[in-house]
Amino acid sequence: MKRSTLLAALTVAGATLVGSIAEGDRKSKGGGEYRPLGDDTSWTTVHTNTLGLEGLTADGKGNLYSPTRNSAGDCPVVRVPASGGTAVTVGSIPAPCNPAGLAFDKRGDLYVANAPSIYRLTPSASSPPVATVFATDVPGANGVAFDERGALWVSDGGQGQGRVWRIRGSGGAPEEMFRVQPMANAAGVGREARPLPGTAAQSIVANGLAFDRDGSLFVADTARGAIWRAEVGRHGHVRSEVGCDSTFTSNTLCLSNVFVQHPALEGADGIVLDKRGNIITAVNERNAVVVATQRSGVVELFRNPVSSTGLRNEGPLQFPTSPVLVGKKLCLAHSDAGRRDNFPNTAGEVTPDGPNRAKLSCVPLR
Repeated sequence: MKRSTLLAALTVAGATLVGSIAEGDRKSKGGGEYRPLGDDTSWTTVHTNTLGLEGLTADGKGNLYSPTRNSAGDCPVVRVPASGGTAVTVGSIPAPCNPAGLAFDKRGDLYVANAPSIYRLTPSASSPPVATVFATDVPGANGVAFDERGALWVSDGGQGQGRVWRIRGSGGAPEEMFRVQPMANAAGVGREARPLPGTAAQSIVANGLAFDRDGSLFVADTARGAIWRAEVGRHGHVRSEVGCDSTFTSNTLCLSNVFVQHPALEGADGIVLDKRGNIITAVNERNAVVVATQRSGVVELFRNPVSSTGLRNEGPLQFPTSPVLVGKKLCLAHSDAGRRDNFPNTAGEVTPDGPNRAKLSCVPLR
């Protein structure tokens, strides 16, 4: 069995835990790959949009791509340089659309989760195409990631069942590969994670997805503030332990597959791995960015400073999602949802009443 070298971890009762940080303790623990950025960090807004934004990815030329959310019609996919500049439309998702995660394949085609389907397009500024359906029957399609064999893996997001599917490169029917343990079993037994302020309990347990170089798939668990690790074999078969609790489906991951869980990760959305295998997470409900490092455990890179009102909702982070790395720069989308630290969402650079309702921003990493 392969062993990831991602974290120097302590295993307790089958769950993988890492060193802790306390509120207000924002100093580096020493010897780590990252240092906290500090309250005075200057985030650069590279794009604002009158429509909603959530998903984000990048190409190899330093450009960011994000699909807008539009209740009135098709959803344009915009491209903007990570250094800032004019945004251009390079395609669109046909209505009805509420797109989430997106990723490029090796040929340069862009895949966008728009539940219950996955759409595909080849970006073009000169002749923006309308995306076509690549796969259907993927309820809640949210996070997406390609494995080394060219298969697309998809999480079920807000459906709350923790399903992760694989769709082969040729398209077709999705295969359910495993499940992250949901917050409650089929009999309704479990627990409820309720962000305050908030209007609903948090049920998302399979959100952002990312593969490491060994082929292991990491899954952000928004509700628990955790990241799960599923070992995936050379031919795409899941080799992690499943079936430890008979009240869940037989393909549900055992708790031994919890890679890291920490209060700083509560509200974890998208994740990205750097070249050294550190996991960078956009923690939207805390308006924070957190990294799990090899040497320092869990490090809070940045969290919105407290404003004069005693809240953390004025930015620069406004419910951040979908982190991507462009060289030594970290970029995020901000959907400005009104939950927990981002409540009320009427403050900051973007607001629900507009004119700008979402943004993309970047910061250089130390």
